[in-house]
Amino acid sequence: MAERIEGLVAAVAMWMEVAGVLVILVGGLIATVFFGTDLRGDATRKQAYHGYRSNLGRAILLGLELLVAGDIIGTILVEPTVERVAVLGMIVLIRTFLSFSLETEISGVPPWRRALVGDSAVRERQA
Repeated sequence: MAERIEGLVAAVAMWMEVAGVLVILVGGLIATVFFGTDLRGDATRKQAYHGYRSNLGRAILLGLELLVAGDIIGTILVEPTVERVAVLGMIVLIRTFLSFSLETEISGVPPWRRALVGDSAVRERQA
């Protein structure tokens, strides 16, 4: 019974990681299609570029979240040694930093300043 549960958890972890990679790839493709559409439409090159970066950043953010979830679930399977927990901690730390950086890049405002700037300013920047 325990082997079945371990196998199920391993499969879930693997599929979470596969989903993360697919989200990044498909999101990047969709962002590129939207970019091409914006260039052919009435958007300026600058507007199309900023939209492209925002859409691509959102796809990467969502993919990173799924990859982190897969790493955490996968860690359940292995016997938690100090070395394995440290490796997981570093992976989560790096991916969290990337997520934070991308979110700040997309919104143009660090999270601790959003309340001061206001949501409408953040939405205007994204548009």
